[in-house]
Amino acid sequence: MARLLLVGALLLQLVGCASWLGDDYQDPQVHLLKVEPLKMRLLQQEFVLHVQVDNPNDSRLFIRYLGYKVLINDLPLTEGEASLWRSVGPHARRTFKIPVRTNLWQQVKPLAKLLKGNQGPLRYRLEGELVSGLFFARDLHLSRSGEIIPGDLIPE
Repeated sequence: MARLLLVGALLLQLVGCASWLGDDYQDPQVHLLKVEPLKMRLLQQEFVLHVQVDNPNDSRLFIRYLGYKVLINDLPLTEGEASLWRSVGPHARRTFKIPVRTNLWQQVKPLAKLLKGNQGPLRYRLEGELVSGLFFARDLHLSRSGEIIPGDLIPE
């Protein structure tokens, strides 16, 4: 009798887990809001990426990992990965600050020309992978683009 109750309880828990993987799940929206420069040295530059995640679902979104690559006018700015382990409430948005370090030595001339020229906003592209889920992982492959105002990248 005890085994029958145990098996019944396990089956009920599996039914609850299956509801997490339902068809009404919508992928979160990920946007790069800002690239904030911290320290600009000759061989190492430090930035903070401000990444916003919008959760369109009725349940809390648990974010485990973000792998990213940021390009500005097709010049690679940075790439890496961040272990976040944070959550976004249902029908909510949250901004994450991701510190990054890079070496732009090879792109100094083209990047300086982009930042000093009066060409208007710069195009950026955020590519990557967002892994969400507390027990069962869901992978979301990202490819987002937008514009950044050059004055925001030059520290005073």
